[in-house]
Amino acid sequence: MNSVSYPYENVALQGKNDGLPAQPGHPGYPGYPGGHTVVQYTTVNIESEAPRDHVIWSIFNFFHLNPCCLGLAALVFSIKARDRKMAGDMSGARHYGSTARCLNIWATVLICLLSLIFIIVIALTNSF
Repeated sequence: MNSVSYPYENVALQGKNDGLPAQPGHPGYPGYPGGHTVVQYTTVNIESEAPRDHVIWSIFNFFHLNPCCLGLAALVFSIKARDRKMAGDMSGARHYGSTARCLNIWATVLICLLSLIFIIVIALTNSF
């Protein structure tokens, strides 16, 4: 989310000095309550969604689809992401969660390809 910043503005109050130059102690003089006003804007960035850690997917890949230990690596990064989230480090949690997600994707794609190849090999050997 991009933060929007607004420039500072000097807003002159009208009708305070009736066209006369401002003098100390009179309205219109800087520092006097009726003088110029500075308007400041503050932007607050609120993250609406906590970073995801993908622990359930990592556990599934670890116990069922663990090719090349990608499921174990994904589980480690998922736990690191959850620890960072509990510690309040949301950028670290996003980083570890993203790594866990990539490892889970690779593990899932690899096991799907290996399963497909296995089914094709079994089907070809039984057909002859």
